[in-house]
Amino acid sequence: MATDVRPLRQDEWNSWYDNLLRAFGGVDEAPEAREFLHQLCEYDRFLGAWDEEELIGTAGAFSFRLTVPGGASVPAAGVTGVSVAATHRRRGVLTSMMRRQLDDVRSWGEPLAVLTASEPAIYGRFGYGIGTFHVNVEIDSRRVRLSVPPGTDDVRLRYAAPAEVHDACEAVYARLVPERPGMLARQPHWKRLELLDPERSREGASPLQCVVAERDGEIVGYTRFRVKPEWSHASADGRVLVQQLEGLDAAARSALWRFLLDIDLTSRVVALGRPVDEAWQHQVSDIRRCDLRTKDSLHVRLVDVGAALQARTYQAPVDLVFEVEDAFCPWNEGRWRLTGDAKGASCERTTDAADLALSVRELGSAYLGGISLTALAAAGRVRELRQGALAEASSAFGSTVAPWLPHEF
Repeated sequence: MATDVRPLRQDEWNSWYDNLLRAFGGVDEAPEAREFLHQLCEYDRFLGAWDEEELIGTAGAFSFRLTVPGGASVPAAGVTGVSVAATHRRRGVLTSMMRRQLDDVRSWGEPLAVLTASEPAIYGRFGYGIGTFHVNVEIDSRRVRLSVPPGTDDVRLRYAAPAEVHDACEAVYARLVPERPGMLARQPHWKRLELLDPERSREGASPLQCVVAERDGEIVGYTRFRVKPEWSHASADGRVLVQQLEGLDAAARSALWRFLLDIDLTSRVVALGRPVDEAWQHQVSDIRRCDLRTKDSLHVRLVDVGAALQARTYQAPVDLVFEVEDAFCPWNEGRWRLTGDAKGASCERTTDAADLALSVRELGSAYLGGISLTALAAAGRVRELRQGALAEASSAFGSTVAPWLPHEF
């Protein structure tokens, strides 16, 4: 079918958002949440798909900066709000929007596009690969204790109104962003995200609470959380619902986790979307009572293979030629020579013989250092054309810390 895909006009916002909500079940969000997204909307980066006068598809792309291995902050399009009306499925609407969007991202000079997927099976055909995972946990705080490192007892904790310490907490977050691939530098309007607290979204839990960790009068960590009071026939059985927890060092983080596990009248601590390598997992007395569940998080798409691979650094010296397949963005197809180390990299087109063959999807999965090229090869998705090249590439692409997306978008 003929579909007109174009940037959104300001007077079309409500229609665009209503169509998005309908595609995700039709349940309206709290007015505060709707208004927040409206304020974040970058109209020239948000698309509508039209069948004559009817809006039938939505897609957007926030302008983000994403930390990559080595600590650089790289421009990335944060793909969001993707939907197609149920009346127009399987007619090429999504493909038309993805085509327009990736062409736009390329024209903006952004080497990466990233997204979180409501249905992970959709985006592989457009070149996205799963680049990060996170864990969701529910800790039995009545039976689990935390062993803490020296210095934890020197950290002072205090309650604070979330808005009053917001700037100090954001300063802590900003210091952590370069240390872990996958983290997003907080753009000005996005700083309000962490304070969004609509009553209708609490589902019986308390308003947002905040505890900060201090050392020598300086805030060195914080946690934002809610408490949901619940009672069994015998005793209190409340849940602590962790929204965020960040700390500049092990002692600050440990003090905050220990606090959450010790809140009166509660028996469980629930934390969603945490890093897969977070230290508390090695401090708890019984990991089996923590109910860890792993889930895909950030999906990564290299829009410009050369610029993206050149933007990050590499754990080990690397000098390899990749044969890249990318049918959806053919400007990426062909051979690329990557040379680099922990200090920097270059990636240029070449006619030299290839060492590895893979699609742009596998490059997206491996890009942030959390998915091994060796594992992808074992799955049949990377071919080694020169003996030893796979081990060289897999070592170079790794990261000393697991990549992590701190919040969805």
